[in-house]
Amino acid sequence: MNIDIERLRKELIDYYGTAMQVNPVAVIELSIIEKASPERLIYIAINNGFDLNDYKIEENTYKL
Repeated sequence: MNIDIERLRKELIDYYGTAMQVNPVAVIELSIIEKASPERLIYIAINNGFDLNDYKIEENTYKL
């Protein structure tokens, strides 16, 4: 499955940015997300209940 990593990163940043209002320690996670590899982002997203199907990039199946 191909994942739109930049969209996932943006939404995780929004998610943790909102959490900072309640939990200032979220700034550490936010920093990690900004620098995380695609694999790490997927791991973080899964652990936070994100559905990766929402970030799936559809591949063209047209044959010429």
